[in-house]
Amino acid sequence: MLIAPNVGAFPWPAAMIVWGAGEASSVHQHHSVQLILALTASLRIRCHEGEPWYQCDAALVRADAPHEVDARGATVLIVFVEPESPLGAALAARIPADITHISSAEAARWRGAVGVAGSPSDAGIRQWLEADLLDAHHPPTLHPGVGRVLRYIRDHLGEPDAVSLRGLAVVAGLSPSRLMHAFTTSMGIPLRPYLLWLRLQIACGELMCGASATDAALEAGFADAAHLSRTCRRMLGTTPTAIAAGKARSNIG
Repeated sequence: MLIAPNVGAFPWPAAMIVWGAGEASSVHQHHSVQLILALTASLRIRCHEGEPWYQCDAALVRADAPHEVDARGATVLIVFVEPESPLGAALAARIPADITHISSAEAARWRGAVGVAGSPSDAGIRQWLEADLLDAHHPPTLHPGVGRVLRYIRDHLGEPDAVSLRGLAVVAGLSPSRLMHAFTTSMGIPLRPYLLWLRLQIACGELMCGASATDAALEAGFADAAHLSRTCRRMLGTTPTAIAAGKARSNIG
């Protein structure tokens, strides 16, 4: 989805937060809980093309749920959160359907918490996430072996040979078939799509730092720039060129 030039962005544990002038996305889905807040004006959101739009000031989107956003004319702040993180679990507990619309009153309170409208501060966003949204009473439930795999993946994702199914099974202390079952049960997504999502996050970070699509693709473990482009369109509703130009961003975390 999303944001035009002169954006801000910073990583936060298990999340990536970006803000700037909103644009429109195509229908897409990704393995993160998404919070989108219109800092100015409002936005429109829906699950599928052809469905009626819902206009609101803020919304939460369930991980892996298809959605389309039109935030043209608004300044928006977007938070992408790993579902298995404490923050992701806390947000997911607030999403009874694929998309949950936030009331205008709560959105106004969020705007005040993150800083001056249209120009949020890093400190304000961090405090808002920790004090207002992070709920320690919703810890994620993970198979112990899957937890070991997640920690290992974060340290070795840039090494394709190190994240093979056979190698990860050894880390988990499980057979390959048992790992695939435990991973899907714990994470709500199979291992391979999850690895693809993490690689896309890395590629987006490289693009936002000025890398070419080819270099970003290779750094993140994609076969080539075309593979990265197809994945961007499917999972983020945008293109590597738009991300590199600052016209859309995604997460890294």
